[in-house]
Amino acid sequence: MPSKKSDANLSPVDKAVIVAGWLAEKKAKDILALDVAAINPVCEAMVVASAVSLRQAKALADHVLARCGEEGFSYLGMEGYRYGQWVLLDLNDVMVHIFQEDLRPFYNVEGLWSEGERIALPARAAAPATSEPDPSDA
Repeated sequence: MPSKKSDANLSPVDKAVIVAGWLAEKKAKDILALDVAAINPVCEAMVVASAVSLRQAKALADHVLARCGEEGFSYLGMEGYRYGQWVLLDLNDVMVHIFQEDLRPFYNVEGLWSEGERIALPARAAAPATSEPDPSDA
């Protein structure tokens, strides 16, 4: 019998990189990951991303939760889904913030946690989303 998948053997940094990749798959914009273990008593890493619409914010949250289920990642709760302006996903040791593009600067979560160390993301996840097709997709 195959063993059940789990995030128990993943570091929070690795988990944040994986989640950032999932967000990039659905065209989230301006994805940022921070290691906040030394300064945050609630979680060890954060992933912040922007959505261009309510529909995209909900789709991003749905996608992350679906992938968490597939991969056996911990999921403790979600806030803000109904209105989609700021959706917060609590993945136990990683918090995921999905903002409407125009509200992200107002809340400035990355400024609040600026003492956290930036987590290097693969180029595809870290690059700002554009409306132009990626030549590597051809």
